[in-house]
Amino acid sequence: MKITFMGAGSSVFAKNVLGDTMLCPSLNTAEIALYDIDEARLEESYVLINRLNENVNESRATIKKYLGVNQRKDALRDANFVINAIQVGGYEPCTVIDFEIPKKYGLRQTIGDTLGIGGIFRALRTIKVMQEFANDMEEVCPNAWFLNYTNPMAILTGYMQRYTKVKTIGLCHSVQVCVPQLLERLAMDVKHEDTVYNIAGINHMAWLLDITDKDGNDLYPEIKRRAKEMNATKKHDDMVRFDYIDKFGHYCTESSEHNAEYSALYIKPGREDLIEKFNIPLDEYPRRCVNQIRDWKQEYANLLAGGKIEHTRSREYASRIMEAMVTNVPYMIGGNVINNGAITNLPANACVEVPCVVNANGITPTHVGDLPLQLAAMNSLNVNVQLLTIEAAHTKKMSYVYQAALVEPHTAAQLSTDEIVAMCDELAEAHAKAGFPIF
Repeated sequence: MKITFMGAGSSVFAKNVLGDTMLCPSLNTAEIALYDIDEARLEESYVLINRLNENVNESRATIKKYLGVNQRKDALRDANFVINAIQVGGYEPCTVIDFEIPKKYGLRQTIGDTLGIGGIFRALRTIKVMQEFANDMEEVCPNAWFLNYTNPMAILTGYMQRYTKVKTIGLCHSVQVCVPQLLERLAMDVKHEDTVYNIAGINHMAWLLDITDKDGNDLYPEIKRRAKEMNATKKHDDMVRFDYIDKFGHYCTESSEHNAEYSALYIKPGREDLIEKFNIPLDEYPRRCVNQIRDWKQEYANLLAGGKIEHTRSREYASRIMEAMVTNVPYMIGGNVINNGAITNLPANACVEVPCVVNANGITPTHVGDLPLQLAAMNSLNVNVQLLTIEAAHTKKMSYVYQAALVEPHTAAQLSTDEIVAMCDELAEAHAKAGFPIF
C-alpha cells in the first residue's frame, strides 16, 4: 500500500495524520511518499516522520521524499491514497495580498480561507495546482482516493468532484470537535460520548441539527439558555456562534472568527460597536501565520528533543477512512461530497458536508432531507459564491470571479459593484505578479 502526502511541509499536520496511520495495523507497513516544493520544509518533515516511525511503529513504514514538480508523478505513482494539505502561495506573498488589497478598499476580514474575497482568490490559485495533481493522478494512480484537507474546502473539493475523474472526499475536523467544545464551553453536565446528535450543512457552516442525551432527552433547550446567558454576561471567543443559537436556533461547526465573515451580519462599515460586542478578531489569520512561522523552529526542536517523539491517534478522519476501506469495517464520518439530493433544499451540485459511511465500497453519503429553512438560507448565501468560483476556475472567465465577489455577502455589504470589480482586477494582477496566477 502507498500513501502520498501532498504538502508534506505542513509538518505538524503531517505528523498527526501519518502518525495515525502508524498506529493502525492495517496501515503501518505502507510506503509513505512525502511531497513538497519547499526543500527545507520537506527535509524537516522527512526527519520528523522518520523519527516518528522509529518511535511509535514497530512494524515500520517505508518513508520516501519527493521534491518539486519534476518528482510529483513519482510521488503519486501507484498511490492508493493521496492526502492533500497544500497552501499555494503561503503566508507571503499570497495571504498578505488577500488581506492587504481588500483592506485598501475598506474590506476587513478575519480568516479569509473559506469565503469572502480572500477565500475566492485562495480557491482560484489553488485549483490551478490541484488540476495539475488531478492530471497526474489520472495517469499514474487512477484508482487512488484523494483526501482533501486544504481550504476553501467546499470550493476545492467541489471542483475536484465535478471537473476531474479523481475520487475525492473533503475532510475537516470541525465536525468532530463541534459537540465536545460546545458542551465544555457551556459547562454542561453531560459528556459528548453520552450524546446522540446529527450534523449537516456545508463545510464550516454545518449545523448541529439536534442533540439528545443517551436517554433521549433533548439538550438544546438548556444549551440555548446557557449560550444566551453567557453572551449577555461576559466576553468570550465564541460569541457569533452563540448568537446563531439565539437567532437561528442552532449551533454550527466552525469557529466564531470564521463565521463572523460568512454573512453581512457582524462586520459592517462604521459599526465598530459590533466588532466589540461580538469580540471579532479582525486580521486573525495573518496574525496566526506570523506566530506560527515565528514559533516553528522552536516547535521543531522540541519535537526532536531527546530523540523521542510520541503520538496518540488524533481526531483527523484520514486514517479512519483508509482503515475502513482496507479492512471493510464501516466507519462514519462527516464528509464533503456533491449534494445530489442528500440535502434536498440545497442545490444538487453544491458541495455539502453530511454523514457518510466508509467501507471497502468507498464513501456513501447519507440522506439528510430538508434543513430548517433558515439554515438552508444561510448555507445558500455561501453555496452561490462557491459555485460561481468553481465556474470561474473551470471557464477561466473573470466575469465569474466578479460575480462570485458581487454575491459574496460580506463583500457586497461593504463595497459598490464598481469597487468590487476593481478590487478583483487588482487582486488578480497582484497574484500573477507574485507568481501565483489565478488562471
